[in-house]
Amino acid sequence: MSDVVIRVTRRVLLPLGLLFALMVGLGLLVTRVLARTWPFTVEDTVNRELAGDRTPGWNDVSLVFSTLASTQMIVMVTVLAALVLRLVLHRWREPLFLCAAVTAQALIFLFTTMVIDRNRPAVEHMDASPPTSSFPSGHTSAATALYVGLAVLLALRARSTPAKVGWWALLVLVPVGVALTRMYRGMHHPSDVVASFLNGGACVAIMARTVLDRTLTWGRARLPLSRSGDDVTPAGAPAGG
Repeated sequence: MSDVVIRVTRRVLLPLGLLFALMVGLGLLVTRVLARTWPFTVEDTVNRELAGDRTPGWNDVSLVFSTLASTQMIVMVTVLAALVLRLVLHRWREPLFLCAAVTAQALIFLFTTMVIDRNRPAVEHMDASPPTSSFPSGHTSAATALYVGLAVLLALRARSTPAKVGWWALLVLVPVGVALTRMYRGMHHPSDVVASFLNGGACVAIMARTVLDRTLTWGRARLPLSRSGDDVTPAGAPAGG
């Protein structure tokens, strides 16, 4: 077995497999083992309270956040961000990281919903329900992977601590807003969105550890994920930029 296959297995496939097992385990706990245990017994109350507080103004705000995390918008923003990163940085590392994180969370989300069948909250649903279960929230998971992934990249290139904090504060607000609005719109239970933060965040961490690690070498040439003409830095040499 080649070194590349071993590295991919250890750094990507094995961690993603463990994450999938964890998500399924959490889903079984929420829907079966601990379904009649606090705090899961009060989740319906939280959803009813949010539904009872709906106003035209907040409905519009929630629609904006929900749309930001729709499948079409996530795909469009990911592709656009990847293209901009490639054109600005002249290398594949950062766009590959972002695309890989978003793709990985989508696969974990999809496979988890095939195993965990959970009904939507028992309130009026403001959006059409996709054919997937309520656990976990695909919108929240995708928004976490995309916008936290962007926060990681922008914070790494920020030249000052206030700039780093600013990027994190701005971009992390998006998945938080998405999570709140998905509950507000009656599409998910609180535990659905909490699990989605774990899915999206873990995929970002796994791909950052694999793709953004400049000390990691691939293949016999021992060059980090680059092509001729890109930012090619031999292993052990100081990285520029």
